[in-house]
Amino acid sequence: MVEVLPFPAALQSPFSTSVRLVHSFDELLSTPFQADVNALCWQRKLDGDFSELLQHIESDTDIVILDEAPFQRMPLSAAGKIASQAMLADFTRLLNAGLQPTIECVNGYQRDDPDSPVQTDVFSFHVDSATTETDTWLCTYHGPCSEALLNTDAIPRIHVPETRARLLADYGGEDDADFVEWLADNCFDLHYVPRTGAKAYSFGLGNLWRISTQHPGAKVPPCVHRAPPTSPGERRLLLIS
Repeated sequence: MVEVLPFPAALQSPFSTSVRLVHSFDELLSTPFQADVNALCWQRKLDGDFSELLQHIESDTDIVILDEAPFQRMPLSAAGKIASQAMLADFTRLLNAGLQPTIECVNGYQRDDPDSPVQTDVFSFHVDSATTETDTWLCTYHGPCSEALLNTDAIPRIHVPETRARLLADYGGEDDADFVEWLADNCFDLHYVPRTGAKAYSFGLGNLWRISTQHPGAKVPPCVHRAPPTSPGERRLLLIS
């Protein structure tokens, strides 16, 4: 199991080569990824009671997608209102920047078959992929936080000999260009395992992140990250775009 260092350990060596702090939303939006930097963070300490918001969200589904309206109707305390206003301010910032944010109440995630040679659920370290230039935006307001690895500490699962052999057996053909295309079609090529002794870092509560994705013309490697392991009953409140 990989050790996860709490934020702001991401600002310290060796993570300092890949993570850069900014001091405003405008700087987060405009700062280019360059060199080895593939994660930008607007570090913040948000006031308010975000756990109170979850008390008013009921659902029997794993993920509830929300917008502004439910929070505006909630009978909140002063602390709950402060939390709601902070989160909706982020939502509006991203909308005004031309992004498509969603607020998610996460009660759990679907897991892949544990016997699968490559698990492709969000608990696996992975990179996001797109066909055009785009980034991923994340902020956790309540609950366990997302985690990331240095690219140098991440091994593509399809390059692990035992894993590749199992995938090739499932494919039923030769290890050729068609097999590589099959791996990509099934998103197996987007998932990673940490090297022995590697450490990950937590994104931390309240921090708004912009991380790089895999897309044509990308100037930096995509950020390897995952949803955090959660215990039964743990709920997350996050913004994602």
